[in-house]
Amino acid sequence: SGDGICNYFKEGAEVEISSSDEGFRRSWYAGAVIRPPEDPNRASSKVLVEYKTLTESERKKTPLQEEVELVQLRPPPPVERGRSFKLNDEVDAYYNDGWWEGVITQVLAEDEFSVFFPGTREQISFKSSHLRLHREWVQGKWVCYKLAPSPSSSSKRKSRQGEHFCEGDQVEAHIEGDGFEGAWFAAKIVKKSSSSSKHNYLIEYADIREDDYSGFLRSEVDRKNIRPRPPYHVSVDSFQVGAAVEALYADGWWAGVIRRVFINGNYLVYFEGTGDEMRFNHSQLRIHQEWRQGKWH
Repeated sequence: SGDGICNYFKEGAEVEISSSDEGFRRSWYAGAVIRPPEDPNRASSKVLVEYKTLTESERKKTPLQEEVELVQLRPPPPVERGRSFKLNDEVDAYYNDGWWEGVITQVLAEDEFSVFFPGTREQISFKSSHLRLHREWVQGKWVCYKLAPSPSSSSKRKSRQGEHFCEGDQVEAHIEGDGFEGAWFAAKIVKKSSSSSKHNYLIEYADIREDDYSGFLRSEVDRKNIRPRPPYHVSVDSFQVGAAVEALYADGWWAGVIRRVFINGNYLVYFEGTGDEMRFNHSQLRIHQEWRQGKWH
């Protein structure tokens, strides 16, 4: 409501700004509110912001100003001093003038870590001074989310009914219906459904917006259509013809097969579910994996 989170974004307020542009998803940039929203009750209400680290051009050092939607803003997260990091921690890494969401996939030294970025499929090493714990701004509070369940911990979280997920777990969800065959979409568990079905969860998609852009889409999904996020460390330098892959397209990962290999790391991918063929760069592909009986195959 206007009396809650939205009221924070007044003129002069320090903020972080997200981008929905391709190649910049899951990144945040420091800035300040220049003109507050006319209607703080609408998440799509426009806000004029000024970036702290981005300029209008390379030559002009004037700070970049941009009109963004209220849903793209959040306050700066709390500053943490002397935090230690470990393998599989979800972090934000300071890179290219902004904070990018990633996960630690390797500890290189006491103070150096290899971070994988799901949004760009890049792997880069960072000192701990350029890392912070990843947090989400949810209904006026900072919340730490986690990847789960990993194969090693999944056995502890299973019952006779199958797999259980906890509030805040980072998952992928499948949408049932024509045209969505073999597609999985990043999401997080909001809560176990309070409806009559014990097998449903309320989830919030990471990249799919509501039709009115009031926020990210929430949906009740059957447990059989939910799986953990695949392990990031499984990657290859190149794919061969016939390789089973998943391609990042239309906010989701779509299962397909490599039909042709081009130069410069480009591939033609065939999608059996829809019968389509499309061209993708290596950075937009990952190995196809299936989650069965608590393990990745």
